[in-house]
Amino acid sequence: MSVWQRASVIHNSLFTYTIWLENTGLLLARLYMAWVFFKSGLVKVQDWDSTLLLFEYEYVVPFLPYDVAAYLATFGELFFPLLLALGLFSRVSAFAISVINIVAVISLPEMPQAALNLHIIWGLLLGWLVLHGGGWLAGDKFLHLR
Repeated sequence: MSVWQRASVIHNSLFTYTIWLENTGLLLARLYMAWVFFKSGLVKVQDWDSTLLLFEYEYVVPFLPYDVAAYLATFGELFFPLLLALGLFSRVSAFAISVINIVAVISLPEMPQAALNLHIIWGLLLGWLVLHGGGWLAGDKFLHLR
């Protein structure tokens, strides 16, 4: 057995099971992102008058009237996290939530650094989900196999 063949065997034996770690990570990222954004949508729905006031006076959403932006953000924060948690249309859902995340950063000009750091982490996780999909533990895979 050559050195390259031996190295290949060692490599394969070491990294055979890392695919399970990746899929577990994708599942945890999906559930975490779904939880964060769904919870935000619930807060908006629970006090709709305050939500409208925030969108009118605090948030500076570009290109949209404040009430349309409030409805779209709330819908997006309730609908796409459900899909993401179930792993349905994972890439599309993660991309849609990424758009919400980017608009949130743009529309709040005086965001504290700690909040901005969270949005950056969320953006990285969502980008990972857009690039890799929901993984083997997603509804997308289950429906595809059927």
